[in-house]
Amino acid sequence: MTDRYRLTPSETAGTPDRDARDARGGLLRPALWALLIVSAAANATVNTTGGNAFVGVGLGLVTLACAAALVVHHYRHRAR
Repeated sequence: MTDRYRLTPSETAGTPDRDARDARGGLLRPALWALLIVSAAANATVNTTGGNAFVGVGLGLVTLACAAALVVHHYRHRAR
């Protein structure tokens, strides 16, 4: 008796949806994470040491933009 719910390796390997998804978000997500961490650390450093307020605001905006881009990227490329 064959099991109709069992997947063979040929059915799961190299599906077009998975390959296309990997090609779309290759380096964008790691770059956004790196920029988020660096800008958040720089923002905390500038605000703690009493640096220029405009630099702190600029770094805060970069941090928020990276966080928003990561959220948008997640919802656009999630598996459904």
